[in-house]
Amino acid sequence: MADLVVGLQWGDEGKGKIVDMLAKNYDVVVRYQGGHNAGHTIVVDGEKLALHLLPSGVLYPHCQNVIGNGVVIELGSLYEEMKNFGIDKLKNRLFISDRAHIILPYHSALDQLKERKKKQGAIGTTGKGIGPTYADKSSRVGVRIGELRDLSKLRDKLEAHYGEIENVISTLGGEIPSLQESMDRLKEMSEVILPFVCDSAKFLWEAQKEGKRILLEGAQGSMLDLDHGTYPYVTSSTTISAGACSGSGINIKEVQEIIGIAKAYCTRVGNGPFPSEEFGSVGEEIQKKGGEFGTTTGRARRCGWFDAVAMRYACKLNGCTQVALMKLDVLDGFSEIKVCVGYEYEGERIDYIPYDYENVKPIYESFKGWERSEGVREYDKLPKECIEYIKALEKMIECKISIISTSPDREDSIKA
Repeated sequence: MADLVVGLQWGDEGKGKIVDMLAKNYDVVVRYQGGHNAGHTIVVDGEKLALHLLPSGVLYPHCQNVIGNGVVIELGSLYEEMKNFGIDKLKNRLFISDRAHIILPYHSALDQLKERKKKQGAIGTTGKGIGPTYADKSSRVGVRIGELRDLSKLRDKLEAHYGEIENVISTLGGEIPSLQESMDRLKEMSEVILPFVCDSAKFLWEAQKEGKRILLEGAQGSMLDLDHGTYPYVTSSTTISAGACSGSGINIKEVQEIIGIAKAYCTRVGNGPFPSEEFGSVGEEIQKKGGEFGTTTGRARRCGWFDAVAMRYACKLNGCTQVALMKLDVLDGFSEIKVCVGYEYEGERIDYIPYDYENVKPIYESFKGWERSEGVREYDKLPKECIEYIKALEKMIECKISIISTSPDREDSIKA
């Protein structure tokens, strides 16, 4: 059986801390979608650790870690991350799907150049090549990790259209390494990566037979889902719970607990609708107190109040059995705290997300603030106003809040 951790907002919810906190109770941790555009920050004994591709279970020596077939991998980034943990120490602890797709230099170049050329409607992509790689995957011309086993055959495959790619990049005003340079780099990386490559679905099925506990770890958030998010301002993969099955090979009947992760407020990176965004001093204060700058890009995150409508939508999409509420302490000291409880849309009040989401205006309910929740580790010791806020959120999102985080540190968490 397997449990699942999934983001419920626009990413950056604090999934890394929760997976890290839970991982000690699991034998296998699986990353199932996204690429190195995502970043999980974990704080252990005051030290910040940033993970981009490696599953969060890497911090526990007993955990085996799987990068599933639904992930797209930039080999150089993976290599650097592996080096940080010690490549030899990852043997028999890291397993990479031979069906995962490789981000090549031209994917990153295309991503950046196309975004730069857009005069209107820029997505705000990280420029890491994620979208073009998933596009090639869908077009059936992508390169998979398993192809590193036969570089001669892979060269023939790339040679068939490499000149065309170079022309496209040149037309857009960019350049990429030559085919020979790209092949040399792939050969160099293959020598490091291939010892960790396997049929990850088969590996997971065998782990299940042995009774091992598996934790599935998503990247980004439900509101960035390709189908159900704020399209076109979304990522290029399935970020909701359904993506865990297609991105890992574990079937839906095996998934038990679905733990949704959300901040006690909302943030978003990049462009796209964000109804509860605060543009003035409140947004700036949340950004400053929450350290709301991207783990991967360093970009400032847009900040605003908790959106209960979007959260209820995400809980239903994912089939959440429980929710972890993160960064509660960031709201310490606010005299008033708002929650978006509905939208004004075409002159009426609605409680759902319409197709043209950018045309809604938030309707708020206000709550009395509290002085301090930071570092609190017992539910009953939280300020009463804080408890009232949590109970109100539970009712609004129609899901139990079972974990509450009161600081970035691993230990500062409450199981409610």
